[in-house]
Amino acid sequence: MANITIFNYSIHFPTSIFYPSILLCFFCFLLYLFKVIQLQGSNKKPKLPPLPPGPKPWPLVGNLPEMLINKPTYRWIHNLMHEMNKEIACICLGNVHVIVVTCPEIGRLFLRDHDVDFASRPICMTGDLISKGYSTTILQPFEDSWKDMRKIIRCHVLSQVKHKWFAGKRMEEADNLVRYVYTQCGGSDKTGLVNVRTAAQHYCGNVIRKMTFNKRYFGKEREDGGPGVAEEEHVNALFTILTYLFPFCVSDYVPWLRRFDLDGVEKITGEAIEIVEKYHNPIIEERIQQWKNGTKEEENDLLDVFINLKDDMGNPLLSEVKIKAQIIELMLATVDNPSNAFEWTLAEMLNQPEILGKAIEELDRVVGKDRLVQESDIPNLNYIKACARETFRLHPIAPFIVPHVSTSDKIVAGYFIPKGSRVLLSRIALGQNPKAWEEPTKYNPERHLKDDGSEVVLTEPDLRFISFSTGRRGCPGITLGTSMTIMLFARLLQGFSWSLPSNQSKIDLINADDLLLLAKPLVAMAKPRLPENLYPIN
Repeated sequence: MANITIFNYSIHFPTSIFYPSILLCFFCFLLYLFKVIQLQGSNKKPKLPPLPPGPKPWPLVGNLPEMLINKPTYRWIHNLMHEMNKEIACICLGNVHVIVVTCPEIGRLFLRDHDVDFASRPICMTGDLISKGYSTTILQPFEDSWKDMRKIIRCHVLSQVKHKWFAGKRMEEADNLVRYVYTQCGGSDKTGLVNVRTAAQHYCGNVIRKMTFNKRYFGKEREDGGPGVAEEEHVNALFTILTYLFPFCVSDYVPWLRRFDLDGVEKITGEAIEIVEKYHNPIIEERIQQWKNGTKEEENDLLDVFINLKDDMGNPLLSEVKIKAQIIELMLATVDNPSNAFEWTLAEMLNQPEILGKAIEELDRVVGKDRLVQESDIPNLNYIKACARETFRLHPIAPFIVPHVSTSDKIVAGYFIPKGSRVLLSRIALGQNPKAWEEPTKYNPERHLKDDGSEVVLTEPDLRFISFSTGRRGCPGITLGTSMTIMLFARLLQGFSWSLPSNQSKIDLINADDLLLLAKPLVAMAKPRLPENLYPIN
């Protein structure tokens, strides 16, 4: 029995009833206390807005099962947002919130209004491999070391002074491009089949190789100016790396699984990097030694510039590892967009000959037929630039921009975006958003021409499509990218008449699944249209 005395009266409770009753009362008191504290806390802290809408996640793994089942992932994401009829969504992959944006207005909130809060990059397997532990510019998280590398690239690599310095090397490759296609034709009065993808990709590869290493060939030079085995292997490896850059692999969201390489991405990417390094590293190592022993005294290319950068104490500013990694990143940043844009543009022009005719008319009017187009002509080639803009809008090289990562909790467009979220702006959906564009799936360059006739540029700061990204992580190579793109377009359109092969009536405009290239490489008939003396032979 349990005895309790109240006001000198003793009350007797059976033990079997007393102790459970006390525990129940104590539990109720704790529950009441918890509710009071919770209520007080809610009065102090305003209720947070919801996350953006999205599929309901599974415990622990989030939406990883759906990601693995639905390949390619970018297509699943876009279909999901279309079904939800939303322009911003949150997809939980593991414990990572992936925020996908398809609306230019919301995109500007992330990359303009809240730019500083979303200027970092994710830690991921391929980014780590490519950048040698995040020692480069594009893939490095938002830290002081990134700011230092960004300053180096802006001031010493992609400055206006360096752009002018490399003008001669770019012109050499523009001439070589014309020579290569002319050789494929077999002469001034002949027509030949040209693999447009090969010509465009290797022009881009040649330009950045010439700027970086002062050479076009790693292996034996070809008489027709085309790529050799080494150059083909090099460019193919670069495109393989680009294919697997931020590839939605499991280990990027469940890091401890990286050791198992469940997707095979680490193996594929590692092998591609080894191929690139097979050609790069011997040149870099030999050049460093040449500067050390004094056998080289004059800067001729970007590699020399990197090697000779010094800190305040006169010591090398970049280690050998950083130089190697940064050169790979520069190669990756220059080979894809211009080459993809021209292949798609020519395919669209062959299906719509009136557009091709307008481009040729502009070139003949602005440049004429007695000289080859030069970079100085670019400001006056508004229709050519409008064609490039339209291709960037309708046929981007990749589904999303490089991910941005939030460095703090933020509220954007009325939604709560947790710290560490990965923000993906959709190149595909921004460019085809019906709120921004009339007839968004139609290829129409004239939509980019200005009523007052003022100059057309390739940049799009309002994010109605992505050519060069904006904000702190925006592309620093706008001038170089514009020059490469427009010279590729202008030289091949000015120098040759293009037509469909005899067995085709139309180009099938179907995407590949990976980098959104044409599913089949474009092969077209080319015939020289300028005086024979204008075609470089040697």
